[in-house]
Amino acid sequence: MDEIARAGRPGPSGTRGIAEGPSLLIVGPTGTGKTHQAYGAVRSLLAAGVRLRWEAVTAADLYARLRPRPGLDAERELHTLTRCPLLVLEDLGAAKGSEWTEELTYRLINHRYEYLRPTLLTTNLAIDDLRTALGDRVASRLSEMTHRVILGGPDRRRTPAA
Repeated sequence: MDEIARAGRPGPSGTRGIAEGPSLLIVGPTGTGKTHQAYGAVRSLLAAGVRLRWEAVTAADLYARLRPRPGLDAERELHTLTRCPLLVLEDLGAAKGSEWTEELTYRLINHRYEYLRPTLLTTNLAIDDLRTALGDRVASRLSEMTHRVILGGPDRRRTPAA
């Protein structure tokens, strides 16, 4: 996760920001601390003096947010997420899949892949299961654009505090 922190570069005002850089795919069973680690990476960036605009969304909320409805410009919303300097996308592959969600996920990941936009992704799915859930194109891009962090252990939410 330090690699993302090192991606910060001095901007025109002398403050460091992120224009492009590596991404992380944090994989592990439910309750192993994936979200905690993703937000820890964001905190590390901010503590290192990197100032950036970032957004966090679960995959299920992403699809709900972009679902066509009157008064919503879904393309504009998607464009906002594709261009966000740092995107935290949680629970990738957990939402019910469809052709529409697969296409939407592909468009988002492909844009971030092509423009080297740092993305922190969390998932409960192993890479082969991600390929099944999201399609070969998305899995291929994720395998190239991300460094993988694999977490293990018991569900911390179900383990009584000592």
